[in-house]
Order: sequence, then structure tokens, then C-alpha cells
Amino acid sequence: MRKILIIGIGAGDPEQLTVQAIAALRRVDVFFLLDKGPVKQDLAVSRHEILRRHTSGAYRLVEVPDPERDRTAAAYPAAVEDWRRRRADLFAELIRDELPDDGCGAFLVWGDPALYDSTLAILDDLRERDVVEFDHEVIPGISSIATLTARHRIALNRIGRPVQITTGRRLADEGFPAGVDDLVVMLDAQCAFTRFTADDQVRIYWGAYLGTPDEILDAGPVHLVADRIVARRAEARQRKGWIMDTYLLRR
Repeated sequence: MRKILIIGIGAGDPEQLTVQAIAALRRVDVFFLLDKGPVKQDLAVSRHEILRRHTSGAYRLVEVPDPERDRTAAAYPAAVEDWRRRRADLFAELIRDELPDDGCGAFLVWGDPALYDSTLAILDDLRERDVVEFDHEVIPGISSIATLTARHRIALNRIGRPVQITTGRRLADEGFPAGVDDLVVMLDAQCAFTRFTADDQVRIYWGAYLGTPDEILDAGPVHLVADRIVARRAEARQRKGWIMDTYLLRR
């Protein structure tokens, strides 16, 4: 039976790997890496550095281009579903063609595999479709949310209060959810936090490229720091060609 490990590798710092994750890396025969192109080459470099530090080098590396997702499509859910389907087809080929029947393969997932990542859903889909036989194991990782709160030296939750995780798209459409005073926002390309005014009494804790040498942090009453964050975000994206950021809104 082929074995697939889905290993959470943290938000970017090679030292964020857990002892369990390091032990899992050393079990792997074949690592499957998805190449996101030259713009995000430093993501590939980070993965290679993790393997250099934490393995003996006795493995095979299979790198393939990550399928492109249409980020301009009006029908967002349909575009994501199409992208996941093409990724699933690619995963099936990799597992079937590159991994021996008794081999151990692995996908390295930024942060934690259970939080805003498609790998687990894709593998569940493959098992349901029965296109290739394998078993899989999930090794949790340190999420960007955990890194964000650690860098700002704050707790994610307040005593007896709920925390919600959402996307920038939903925040822009729906605003602050009723009954929630602590809101984590991910995947916000439109900077939806700029909608809040002084009357909303909202504070933001923001971070980009968390856990990497390029990490940027900012915090304060959102109506006072929003323009600065937008400018810093735009400058960083222009300089690097991409950006990954996360923030906590606290009412």
C-alpha cells in the first residue's frame, strides 16, 4: 500500500517544524513539490532549505508545475472547483507513476494542512473516485495565525469569547459577523479592513510573509493604520511579485 504524508511545515521559518514533522520527513521516499513559477521561487527555496536541514538527503524529489487558477473569474466557487479538479488529476498521476506500491510519498503544506489548504480535500476526492490506491496521514503544522499572534505577543481569544476565521471576500460582503469580536481574516487581496471607521472601534494586528526573513508587521486602531498597511502591502507585493498576509480584527 502506498503511503502519503501531508506534512505541515509552518508559516515559513525552517525552525517552526515540529519534532513529529521532522520525524515524518525522514520517513519519505519521494517528495512531491508543486512549482508555482518564477515569481514565487522563494517558496520553493524555503522547501528545499527545510529538506536540507531536516533530512539525510536519501529521497527523490519530483517537482511539477502547479495548475493555474483563474483569479479573474466572476464565478469564484466554480473557478476554485475547476482548479481543484485539475490538481486532483495531477496528484493521481504523481502517486500512481512516481511512487512504488510500498513507497512513502509526501506533500509539504504551508502552515497547517487543516486550515485553508486544499490538499486534504483533494486526497479525499481521489479516495472516493478510487483512481489510485493509497493511505494517508496528516502531520499538523504551525499556522500563520499562530505565528501572527506570537509575533504580536497577543492571545488569539479573549476569555469566554468566540473567535471566527473568514476570508477577505466575506468580510467585504458581510462586514463584522454578529456576536463575534475577534475575527481572523485570510486571503484578503482587496484590503477589506479599510471599510472600518473610528466609530467601529476595531483594532488590527496584521502580518505578511510571516515566519520568513521578509516578515512585515503592523498593528493599531484600524482607522489610523489602514492606509499605512495598504501602502506597505502594495510596496511589498510590487517588490516580490506576490504576497501572503493574515490579520486579526479585534472589536
